[in-house]
Amino acid sequence: MAVRIPWLLRRLQPSLVHFVHALPPALPCPGVLTVQDLSFERDASLMGRRETAIFRLTVPRSARRAARVLAISQRTKHDLVELYGLPPDRITVTLLAADPAFRQGEAPREDYLLLVGSVEARKQPLLAADAARAAGRRLVVAGPERDAALAAELRERGADVRGVVPQDELVRLYQRAAVLLLPTRYEGFGLTAAEAMACGTPVVATPDAAVREAGGDAIAYAAPDEFAATVERVLADPEPWSRAGLERARALSWAHTAAATAAVYREALP
Repeated sequence: MAVRIPWLLRRLQPSLVHFVHALPPALPCPGVLTVQDLSFERDASLMGRRETAIFRLTVPRSARRAARVLAISQRTKHDLVELYGLPPDRITVTLLAADPAFRQGEAPREDYLLLVGSVEARKQPLLAADAARAAGRRLVVAGPERDAALAAELRERGADVRGVVPQDELVRLYQRAAVLLLPTRYEGFGLTAAEAMACGTPVVATPDAAVREAGGDAIAYAAPDEFAATVERVLADPEPWSRAGLERARALSWAHTAAATAAVYREALP
């Protein structure tokens, strides 16, 4: 990024550039920056030392240099203002939404519980495994195995850990799951919740601020010590949660996000 991208930008001479998390040096034009989250600032244990150091060096510098900043949630905007001192009026929130491929299916629901996302401590996957065991249900896990020890522990507890799966398989997993479990400690948004809701799948999640933005009142929230009991309560009467999730998912729109992004581009152009 330090050499190749600046050279390419000088050659192309764009009127505006848009990057995620980091801007290259010596921009020849205004830059828009998307920041997904500041988890690396809130909890240094979430990344390796080198990755954390790189993010802590480049993200604040880039955010302060950017003509405008896009945050994928109000939670991320709040963090940018609090931790980096960015003026709130330079930050626009552009909520995410589920890909249109995520929709209700015709096949009947199965009895497994689903966990989607990287296998790492921040996601608290063992809390999901404990909830599945308490409910007498199988746990299916889809996502990259960033922590091999955690993945091994999940398998020892009987989880079906599949790693990264193609999108069509992921859609089917959502459509047929009884409940999506989201026992996270920190998110920049709640994209897996949005995908599940678009498929009509009930969601049980810890009350993370960004997940609340995604799910509103359509998700059953539970603290870790109440997580298993809440899963069993939703399993006993899933239909109201399914209907509420479908309605909530319709309120999350890529069209709205695109329109807000285009408005920021127009404001940032010289």
